[in-house]
Formats: sequence, C-alpha cells, structure tokens
Amino acid sequence: MISDAIGRRIEERLRQFAHERFPGRFRDLGVWFRGPVCYVDLFRDPGPSPEGWSSEGSDETREQYRDRLAASPVHLLRLRYFGNPDRWSFTIYNYATEDYEPATFASGEAAGLPEDALEIVLKMYLD
Repeated sequence: MISDAIGRRIEERLRQFAHERFPGRFRDLGVWFRGPVCYVDLFRDPGPSPEGWSSEGSDETREQYRDRLAASPVHLLRLRYFGNPDRWSFTIYNYATEDYEPATFASGEAAGLPEDALEIVLKMYLD
C-alpha cells in the first residue's frame, strides 16, 4: 500500500520532472494510486485547431471536439511500489491489447526511479 505521504511526494516529483523535462508539451498529468500501484495518464493540449476534426458528418463543433480531446486521458504507465520511494517497477499501457506490458529501465534493470520510467514513456509520446 502506498501511504498518502508517499503518494503526495511521488505525484509532486513526477509532475515537477515532467514539466521541467517537457515544458509546454502537454496540458497535465493524471496521477492516481490504488494499492501498491501508481497510474500515470497524460492530458494533451490539442491546440486551437486540433487535427482530425471535420465539419462533414460531425455532430460536434470544433470547440466541442477540442474540449473532448483535452479531457481524454492518454494512459501512459503503471508504477509498482515495493517500499522504497526510489525503486519502482513499471509497465507501459498498450492500446492494442488495452493492458499494461512489462518494461525495463534504460539500464536494463527491472526497478528504478519513477522519473526515469516516466521519461521513457513521455519520450515515446512527445518526441
């Protein structure tokens, strides 16, 4: 179980890291906890003219489409806590299977800093 204090500290660390490392590249992070697991979602800023919208056959306005995109989370990863705030394992959300797939850190290790896991996944989505 992740205590409230650890949860607050990890959420703060993840948000600070993401905003410093990827400034202006996303709108927000969703960070939530369940048992020994921390889930991280990304909220994009689709901009004033988001791609993919067409007035043809659409029941929603460009603004409604933009608001829907902005409110839709992109599932990124799941971190598993083992009692040390600096050692977590992680899995990456796979949209093809709609499940989380095991992942390793760049070092090849199965556990590491939560910021390192977040960086791996954010690079996939934002670079």
